[in-house]
Amino acid sequence: MRTRHKIALARAAQAVVMLLRKVAGYDAQADVTRRSIRWHLDLREGIDFAIYLLGAFEPATLAAYTHLISPDDVVLDIGANIGAHTLHFARAVGPGGKVIAFEPTQFAYRKLCANLALNPDLASRVDARQVMLLDCADNVPAAIYASWPLGAEPGAHETHLGQLMSTEGARGLPLDQIVDALNLARVDFIKLDVDGFECHVLRGAARTLARFHPVIIMEIAPQILEEQGESLERLIALLTSYGYALRSLASDVPIAMDAAVLNRMVPSGASLNVMARVTSG
Repeated sequence: MRTRHKIALARAAQAVVMLLRKVAGYDAQADVTRRSIRWHLDLREGIDFAIYLLGAFEPATLAAYTHLISPDDVVLDIGANIGAHTLHFARAVGPGGKVIAFEPTQFAYRKLCANLALNPDLASRVDARQVMLLDCADNVPAAIYASWPLGAEPGAHETHLGQLMSTEGARGLPLDQIVDALNLARVDFIKLDVDGFECHVLRGAARTLARFHPVIIMEIAPQILEEQGESLERLIALLTSYGYALRSLASDVPIAMDAAVLNRMVPSGASLNVMARVTSG
């Protein structure tokens, strides 16, 4: 389903919820517990509203990685936003594991830290950093998409309806540099959702991927890749050069490493979460 259509459905549901909350004397700010995790949510935001209504953001993705992450794992949440997956990762790795969460925008990073503070037992397993992962140490863009408001907002992206948010305070670093600095002995799993910057992240992660071969769950959005000057062909070539192949997140069935095939699977304006694993041999 196209992101625009998802937002339209969410807006319809939100209108009903907000009306009921208004009648009950509540505003758009909600402190709730979902799946035993505490959240401070702004119900005017798409990600927040999904957690409020469905119990989780991208519940199918959550169901998939629950079976991929084990206690004591080291997980990298690249594009953590408000922590919608970060906190679930922290629960999955257990007290002996570690989650490193990267979020470059002020807007989402502050919300991430606030949600971590509501869950101190899980927060102790999370290292949250206002960092944008790139192919080399560099300045970050002044703003990137990190907010998906459910109301009509000026300046929204014409396709996915996101809003640009400031990256003031963020550093731009390659993943390999951070892994080396932290002296990580393992990286087991990576979630990669960076709205078109996937190739930048992967180019800066060559040593990490070659050494640890983590399972990757990533979002593929051909149109957004092209807006960042990249392409599905380049993304596939990068993954292939590191020995990775794509698989269905739902069924674990192989997906052809072919841009034409992927373009048919992902309509214009839509995205698809997939899994990438190192091929045997």
